[in-house]
Amino acid sequence: MVATLLVAMGVDAVQDLALFTGLIALHNVFGATQDVAIDALACQVLPEEERGVANGLMFGAAYLGQTIGGSGVLYLRDILNQALGARGAWMAGFGLVGAAILSITLLVVVHLKEPPYPARPQGGAAGLRRAWVEVWLFLVDTKRAFTGSRAAAAGVAFALLPAGSMALSLALQSNLCVELGLSDDQIADMNLVTTILSAACCIAGGYLSDRLGRRRMLAMYLAATAVPTMYLGWKMQQFGWVMPVAADAASRPQVPAELVDALWFATLSFAVPQGLMYGTRTALFMDVTTPAVAATQFTAYMALMNLTISYTAKWQGRAAEAWGYPKTLALDAALAFVGLPLLLWMRKTPPIVQGPKTTEESPRVLG
Repeated sequence: MVATLLVAMGVDAVQDLALFTGLIALHNVFGATQDVAIDALACQVLPEEERGVANGLMFGAAYLGQTIGGSGVLYLRDILNQALGARGAWMAGFGLVGAAILSITLLVVVHLKEPPYPARPQGGAAGLRRAWVEVWLFLVDTKRAFTGSRAAAAGVAFALLPAGSMALSLALQSNLCVELGLSDDQIADMNLVTTILSAACCIAGGYLSDRLGRRRMLAMYLAATAVPTMYLGWKMQQFGWVMPVAADAASRPQVPAELVDALWFATLSFAVPQGLMYGTRTALFMDVTTPAVAATQFTAYMALMNLTISYTAKWQGRAAEAWGYPKTLALDAALAFVGLPLLLWMRKTPPIVQGPKTTEESPRVLG
């Protein structure tokens, strides 16, 4: 990842767009690969009672990173351009990101000690035949991981359904900020406050889920996301701001100050339950993941959640154009409750040990 950033830093993105795009695509391949590896490692080494706070810390740190890369860039853009010029500011950005990745690699990753893995069986088929056999066995184990338990199968459906109300975290909210006349600095301020709120709530939400129950707390967090969404839809209906207004429209209506205040209040209020939800939801998926195929199963859950984000953003954009903002927000709030019944099935069934539990027998049976 560092190498691709360093190479991309010297490429003119305007003159060599194809090369630059290829380098960024390659960088994302490496990024996705390390993401899969660290998720699988986390599923194997994190005790169940620590997964909530661990994922809360992870997403909290991610939110703060987005603050630096989002609002921080907006704040520092003019300063960097004046001090280094446009090209210098461009290269400095790549260099800082590469330095951050390298520091994690040298200070953390190099010192990680993985748990001992079971010895690989020796003998039998060799070469390409053995490789195919192992791939086949892995695919069988993966299929069993997704379908062998009610919790894992419910996890697939749960990942494909909206994680609470989502409009205030997607493009619809960003469009409203521009449409209601917020400046770049105001948008940066909003992003800064919401990311800090969400970061703190990620940690708090994970901590509470470890102690009060993962599914119970997650249901509360998801339901709570509907409240600020419904509030904003009600205020937009109240002020008559129903259909989207183009930024270059010849006659734009006057934006009520109270509506801008309502957007601020709804966005900040939404950041709290969304932050509480993030780490808890990821920890729940770890709970129902089979460690032996964690790199595949857990990553598949994450991929399905990304698919959900994609189709949600798409339907919300079309719905806002066809029905207006209030109806779209009301529908988004209602969808927050669709996936909640699935939480009843997302409890990992403990293994059943038959017969007397002797010292020699228990590790084999439980393993």
